[in-house]
Amino acid sequence: MKKIFLSIFTLLLSVPHIQSAEDHIVYQGKTGPGKGKHIVFLSGDEEYRSEEGLPMMAKILSQRHGFKCTVLFSLNEQGEIDPNNQKSLSHPQALDSADAIIMLLRFRTWPDEVYKHFDDACNRGIPVIGLRTSTHAFRGKLGGFGKRVLGEKWVSHWGGHKREACRGAIEPGAEKDPILNGVSDVFADSDVYEAYPPEDAKILMRGLVLENMSPDSKPSTRQKKNRQLNKVTGVNDPAMAVAWTRKHKWPSGKTSHIFTSTMGAATDLKSAGLRRMIVNATYAGLGMKVPKEANVDYVDPYKPLFYGFNSFRRGIKPADHALGKVLPLGNKKR
Repeated sequence: MKKIFLSIFTLLLSVPHIQSAEDHIVYQGKTGPGKGKHIVFLSGDEEYRSEEGLPMMAKILSQRHGFKCTVLFSLNEQGEIDPNNQKSLSHPQALDSADAIIMLLRFRTWPDEVYKHFDDACNRGIPVIGLRTSTHAFRGKLGGFGKRVLGEKWVSHWGGHKREACRGAIEPGAEKDPILNGVSDVFADSDVYEAYPPEDAKILMRGLVLENMSPDSKPSTRQKKNRQLNKVTGVNDPAMAVAWTRKHKWPSGKTSHIFTSTMGAATDLKSAGLRRMIVNATYAGLGMKVPKEANVDYVDPYKPLFYGFNSFRRGIKPADHALGKVLPLGNKKR
């Protein structure tokens, strides 16, 4: 009888661990400068496949640089990854021990008890890296985060959506910024966002709107009205900012190092230059020495889906992103 009781007790103790392991993924850090630091990735956008790109980046930061990395997802009732579920963030308790946040969110409407973990983490003054649609990460009462914290909100597609790709151009005067160590040949097949970072931001890179979706395409000569200048200009005269840093002071009085990039679609992250800039921004935000040329080689094969609404892989669970696995194709649309 005693053995049966002990077995049941042991099983009950193990259940929360099993559940938490099923709704998120943790990559324990190998040996490296990041050992002892915990980075929490927040994926949750309907279009740009953050549920594919962020686990890949987490694998790199854990296996190549030593950081413990936890990736949280939007899930459906079956425990499958569903970026359309704007109310979901799996295992938000991971944020309680986060040393940094890397996020790609879009119009989330988390319950108060979920958002509190995020808000508390931010108010500790930890660095925040916001990618692509994180400029409009939340809606409703949580809206305004992008403009207030990251330095911009959703404005418009400055480049032609799915027609004109982006080539990164380092901002003159920013060449020696450590975040740009080893960064070159940045290409993003997502278009350039219209963005006007505040005066306190340091622009690191601008995005040249290209004539088409090819990496070797020429810069576009198309014209468009620039809202900040209130006049029609060439789309690359000036080119829009696509990466910048700034500081943000929270209600707690603590200040965070902020890195924002309006690039970051899963297909954008095939660019080694962009991956390196994000890795470098992680080091810089944590006050660590930035590598001269950070290793950003894939850990596992990476073949992300092209961006688009309702085009995510169905039936995928967080465990499908485990180390050593190739992401399944998933089920067809339901």
